[in-house]
Amino acid sequence: MVKYPDRKDLNGIVVVNKPGGMTSHDVVEQIRKKLRMQRVGHAGTLDPMATGVLIVLIGRGTRLFEKFAHFDKAYRATMILGRQTWTSDIEGKIIDNRPFSHVTRGMVEKIFNDFIGVRDQVPPMVSAVKVNGKRLYELARQGKEVARSPRRVRFDRIELLNFDLPYVEFLLECSKGTYVRQFAEDVGKQLLCGACVSQIERTKVGPYRIEDAIKLDDIKEIDVKDFIDEINLHEEKGN
Repeated sequence: MVKYPDRKDLNGIVVVNKPGGMTSHDVVEQIRKKLRMQRVGHAGTLDPMATGVLIVLIGRGTRLFEKFAHFDKAYRATMILGRQTWTSDIEGKIIDNRPFSHVTRGMVEKIFNDFIGVRDQVPPMVSAVKVNGKRLYELARQGKEVARSPRRVRFDRIELLNFDLPYVEFLLECSKGTYVRQFAEDVGKQLLCGACVSQIERTKVGPYRIEDAIKLDDIKEIDVKDFIDEINLHEEKGN
């Protein structure tokens, strides 16, 4: 791996519109190459299949990881009813197929409404959560499934955008640590037909929206400064 020098002239964040098919780390590596600097990181991992807002931290901005990681999130996603997979998305091995013709728009809206508020959610096997020192996705790749402790999450808004069986498109606003794919699987269980996600776009991280984001291919050194929020690190630390 190429090691780039530290730069003193770029500090802050870049709001990136992550493309599908890449890991968040892949995005960081590309920006390192574009800016030819080592101190680049990200806050709030997106799955490879997911697209949308990824906060990339530049230079001294990498010190602010915790601030951005704790922001609330918003997603626009689609789930497919009647299909349950190992990874809770369409890229995983199919575990079960069930009839879904009994599902109505009203049933989906009621379940969405019931989810609003604070509740426990079990992290999916395909996640970065650690169990006994191992990432869950590492165990999943080995075909292993382990018990996971539920985590407290918060659902602020769930809006049904499009209902066209077997596809259900929805908007989700939630706390950090919420897994959209697990939400879809849990909804599918309540509908007695199973479900998995086919598309996820993160539309918001804290105050940063998809409209603020720049495409990865468009990032150039001369442009990046226009998309960096200059952050006074002394003020962030309360100095």
